[in-house]
Amino acid sequence: MRIDAITLFPDMFGIVRDAGVTGRAHKQGIWSMQTWNPRDFTTDTHRTVDDRPYGGGPGMVMMAEPLIQAVCAIREDRARQHQPDAPVVLLSPTGRPFTQSVANSLAASTAGAAFVCGRYEGVDQRFIDQYVDEQWSLGDFVLSGGEIAAIAMIDATVRLMPGTLNHGDSSLQDSFQDSLSGLLDSPHFTRPEKLDSVAVPEVLMSGNHAHIARWRREQSLMLTLEKRPDLIEQARKKGLLSAADERFLTALKT
Repeated sequence: MRIDAITLFPDMFGIVRDAGVTGRAHKQGIWSMQTWNPRDFTTDTHRTVDDRPYGGGPGMVMMAEPLIQAVCAIREDRARQHQPDAPVVLLSPTGRPFTQSVANSLAASTAGAAFVCGRYEGVDQRFIDQYVDEQWSLGDFVLSGGEIAAIAMIDATVRLMPGTLNHGDSSLQDSFQDSLSGLLDSPHFTRPEKLDSVAVPEVLMSGNHAHIARWRREQSLMLTLEKRPDLIEQARKKGLLSAADERFLTALKT
């Protein structure tokens, strides 16, 4: 899978391209990345990429022309390398929420995505209307630019790709994964067996995999009910809770 990012700060993407499990996956060729600076597609001496908004108001607006040229360069580069065209995704507070489901879909795609990382007060609407395929949001808050959101989305996606994590089932146990009905993950423990007199739960030391699986499921249900009860309702509506799950939830409420 290939990821492209249109950004005024390409060095920011080094953290996801070069470090951690995503960096290792990049070196192994599991995914690839290219960054494109809109300033490289300007024609004036100052390499201008923003201007004052029509109608007045605070701040500046990213100009359409450099972004259009960057998108065209991405398409040409992909065509030269016989790679599929990718959807152009603008990181925006008005976009649809980026969820684990979206990460799964992106991880399964062959085309990947071309992220547009906005800055300033926004992006010229004409570019959005004519060149942007989707708009995604990291949450109901505002960042100074789209780079951090794009990096988070790339990390969430790449770790789902086969070969990225050391254990193939690691991502299946993550919070929000559909394979676990979209619930929060259960608590985790490692050595030492006792820490400040607090011991690892006995069931995890038992070697009984069926009991361990049920304990983890119940812990997941309990944590989700406490922290994110909305996820319990979503799982229930999808028919993803078993009879045993429902009995456990009922017992928690009594």
